[in-house]
Amino acid sequence: MSKCYILSVDMGYGHQRTAYAIKGLGEIINVNNYEGMPEKDRKIWKTMRNSYELISNIYRFPIFGKIIFAIFDRFQKIFNFYPKREISKPNLQLKQNYALIKRGWGRDLIEKLKIKNERLKTNLPIISTFFTPAFMAENFNYPGEIYCVICDADISRTWASFDPKKSKIKYFASTERVVKRLKLYGVKPENIFFTGYPLPPENIGSEKMEILKQDLKYRLLNLDPQKKYFEKYKDLIESRLDQLPENYDHPLTIMFSVGGAGAQKESGIKIVKSLAEKIKNNEIKIILSAGIKEKVKEYFEKNLKKLKLGNTLGQEIEIIFEKDIEKYFQKFNEKLRKTDILWTKPSELSFYAALGIPIIIAPPIGSQEEFNMRWLQKSGFGIFQENPIYTKEWLFDWLNRGYLAEAAMQGFVEGEKLGTYKIKQIIFQTGDEHF
Repeated sequence: MSKCYILSVDMGYGHQRTAYAIKGLGEIINVNNYEGMPEKDRKIWKTMRNSYELISNIYRFPIFGKIIFAIFDRFQKIFNFYPKREISKPNLQLKQNYALIKRGWGRDLIEKLKIKNERLKTNLPIISTFFTPAFMAENFNYPGEIYCVICDADISRTWASFDPKKSKIKYFASTERVVKRLKLYGVKPENIFFTGYPLPPENIGSEKMEILKQDLKYRLLNLDPQKKYFEKYKDLIESRLDQLPENYDHPLTIMFSVGGAGAQKESGIKIVKSLAEKIKNNEIKIILSAGIKEKVKEYFEKNLKKLKLGNTLGQEIEIIFEKDIEKYFQKFNEKLRKTDILWTKPSELSFYAALGIPIIIAPPIGSQEEFNMRWLQKSGFGIFQENPIYTKEWLFDWLNRGYLAEAAMQGFVEGEKLGTYKIKQIIFQTGDEHF
């Protein structure tokens, strides 16, 4: 039986990936695509999703695309943190969302959840991985607890409710900066919990992190071939992980992950082209993560054939693709265990650095990703990419200097790894860990 309702949206992968990590806590419901959904609600969500994907793809066009995107991004802009000031006034995007909610957007879903509660004779808590469903639940008087999981390293005013000082919504903050932002937006301190982002338990193990630590030991062998990092930080490594194994259990492996809108897929082929000789010589393995976009998978396959690398598919080169989103996340997390470097734009995957996986940062798309990139760089968890065309040159310079091994250990030591477990503890056992 479900212990809570996990509300998500299928716009990009961020909110669904977050929901997947906590799926053990309850039933996942995509609020923009559930059974019996009113057509008027579906049209609103469809318009929002189409706009998101169009803008994400149009960003690739040098002049026109960037102008259009800049206008769109202005509505979700995160303003500079300094100087600190009270910024609780609702922004335009928030006002638009609440205007739609006041006209009934989301009422059907919340009423259905209330009916479910009556049958269960209890009021299950809601955990929303997107702000809008949380606002809907509060506006339509959902009787149970309402929680919202933050999926970025910093957030715009849109994440806090219209009148946060009166709101009952509780937040699971991904970073300390998010905690401070929520306070500046007017959220009551007792409604803020610093948990860190929820990472998949299958990549961690128990709260002792036995799976994570074992994977990181083998990863460090590949990331520090000249033992430059190990020579300096042997004591730190062994105090956190014990002794490293003597032999490798997989080749040096890079996963290049394409976002939900399919943007930046071209970079994946540039990387492969640059590393083609090393791939053919079994010196490196590439995983191209196409997600659930068949066109992205086909793009990769077509271009690998042009590079005469089609025969390496399934061996030195893998493509991750599934039509079903949960199967995709399952396969992604499974392949991540033998991944040494995650190359991605700074989305919610930025938080996966805490698994001891260094991030090569692809160019950000939008204000939120720019702030995620800043967080990765300041934390020492990731390094901004050089030109993908010359990957074979700069990547191995980084490896030989121990830069990526350092980022891996920094992410593991400093990153918040147990967000999923903390969320479970707060909801079902204790509520005393707020700030």
